[in-house]
Amino acid sequence: MRIRLNLATKPLETHRRFIAGSAVVGLVAAIVFLSLGLHVYKARKANAEMRAKTANILRQISELEQQHAALERFFALDENARLHDRASFINSLIDARSFNWTLMFMDLEKVLPAGVRVISIEPKQEKGHIEVKLIIGATSDDAKLKLIKALEDSKTFTHIELVTQQRPTTGTSTDQIVIELKAEYLRT
Repeated sequence: MRIRLNLATKPLETHRRFIAGSAVVGLVAAIVFLSLGLHVYKARKANAEMRAKTANILRQISELEQQHAALERFFALDENARLHDRASFINSLIDARSFNWTLMFMDLEKVLPAGVRVISIEPKQEKGHIEVKLIIGATSDDAKLKLIKALEDSKTFTHIELVTQQRPTTGTSTDQIVIELKAEYLRT
C-alpha cells in the first residue's frame, strides 16, 4: 500500500482558483467588450442614417428656397404685381359688398336693452374677421351695464372692448352716457 506523504517544508500550492477566477473575469470582460462593440456599431449606423436624412432634408430645403426665389422673381414683375394689386382691390370690394347689414342689425336688436340707442356703427373687415366700432348712447349707468353684459353673453359679438366713456355736456341729448365700443362680429 502506498501512502502519499509530502515531506517538503512548503506545502504544494495549486493555482486552480486563480486560473478559474481569471478565466471568469476574462469571459465577463470579453462579453462586455463585445456588447460595447455592438453598441458602437449600432450607434455609428444610426448616425450614418441620420446624416443621410439630414443631407436629404438640406437638399430639399435648398431646392425649395430656389423655387421660392424663382416665384418671388416671377411675382415681382410689374405686370404680375399690378395683377395682384387689382385682385386684392376686387377681393376687398367683394368682401365689403358681402357684409350683411340686415343680419347685423337684427343681431344688434336682440342684444340692445331698453334705454340704449346706437349712434353710429362702423364695420371693418380684417383678416376674415369683422370688427365693429359702435358709438352708443345710454340713459343711465344701469342701461350701460345691461348693454355690456348682453354683448358679453351674445354669441354673435365677441371680444368686447370699451374704448371711451363720456357724459355729454350739452343738455339737448337724452343720453346721459356716450360710450364707444369695439367688438368682433361673427356672422352666423
